[in-house]
Amino acid sequence: MPDMNKQLSAGIIGAGMMGIHLARRLSAEGFRVTLIEGAPAPGGLAGSAKFGDYTWDRFYHVILPDDRFTLSLISSLGLDSDLVMKETKTGFYVDGKFYSLSNTWEFATFPVIGIPGKIRLALTILAGSLIKDYRKLETIPVTDWLVRWSGKKVFERIWLPLLKAKLGDSYKLSSAAFICATIKRLYGARKKGAKKETFGYVKGGYARVLNAIAQRIREEGIGLLTGFKVSEIQYNNNEFTISSTDGRQAGYDMVISTLPSFVNSSLCPQLKPEEHESLKQVRYLGVICVSMLLKKPLTSFYVTNIADESIPFTGVIEMTALVDREQFGGNSLVYLPKYVDQNDNLFHTPDEEIIKSFTEWLRKMHPDLLEEDILDCRVARARQVISIPQMEYSGKLPSFRTSLRRFYIVNSSFITDGTLNINETIRVAETHLPS
Repeated sequence: MPDMNKQLSAGIIGAGMMGIHLARRLSAEGFRVTLIEGAPAPGGLAGSAKFGDYTWDRFYHVILPDDRFTLSLISSLGLDSDLVMKETKTGFYVDGKFYSLSNTWEFATFPVIGIPGKIRLALTILAGSLIKDYRKLETIPVTDWLVRWSGKKVFERIWLPLLKAKLGDSYKLSSAAFICATIKRLYGARKKGAKKETFGYVKGGYARVLNAIAQRIREEGIGLLTGFKVSEIQYNNNEFTISSTDGRQAGYDMVISTLPSFVNSSLCPQLKPEEHESLKQVRYLGVICVSMLLKKPLTSFYVTNIADESIPFTGVIEMTALVDREQFGGNSLVYLPKYVDQNDNLFHTPDEEIIKSFTEWLRKMHPDLLEEDILDCRVARARQVISIPQMEYSGKLPSFRTSLRRFYIVNSSFITDGTLNINETIRVAETHLPS
């Protein structure tokens, strides 16, 4: 903790939700804190965008009843009255048809797999939801675990398309911990009452949350540097100098970087060789997300899972199946994400080509969707979204403490028993505070 005779300065690189939480906690403990963000505004993956005349999240986000860190943040910002929890439905698109899988009866009558397969699928979901020790699962390939529990037919018909959609070819590198963490999070939305799925959102989206946070960090005396793209971190005489790509510099007694692991390796040459090697071993997936503002809803499903490898997007997230359509003037907001390797050529593909491909497939799925029904369409990209949960992942992770005094690396790669979401990023920040 800070020296009683000097208020130590701390630079937090990355003003996403993780960086913001770290900054607020350190400020409360007596540090003089500055948030350093390369983008024009804070927020990271929780940032917002314009969809026609309306503002909402660039990427889709949802709040679950068990998201205690997110719910605590919302409460602390005085936004309890803006929180809406609502029952939602889940769909499945397979063999050119839509099926609802939102309750026990619909699951029982799901025609894609037989009764034995349904029993094994249900047991798989139950087993995944009850897992507590994820370290043991990190030694088991995800394919082996799913085939063992669900059987080969259910794996090939249901799980394999979903794995490929979420992880691409990287599913072959992943452990069973990934799928169990995913199951556990989604199962958490069905714990209450009749096991109905319940999700939530804040009126105004995360733009509303970030505006409230911006006011708080000003009140708490936290500095904010935006448009400051870090080019190098140097350590001399117990002080860090952070340089930007446009030639600016800032000095701090402590630095915490929330940037992707391999990026920290390139920014800080003074780390030890073994630290560079460890940081570079963490592999990432990115996301391409097409968002559409439509005149009318597509389905009643919040999420439609897709078991068709020819379709270029992972699933259909119909935000307005959850969010009141009045927030969008009676229109519907839909997200079409695709998870790809961080070096995938899709990141170099023009927006127009991506939109054309995604739109054509969406209209094949929904033949009654006309060109004039699409009011606005945009593409959001993020190269390093989630680290690939490889075999024995926890044991290979770099330490958040480095060999440089008061230089820490805290990022989403430390999510080892959950999936990437705002609640988990806050939890990582809370559990990786310097001491």
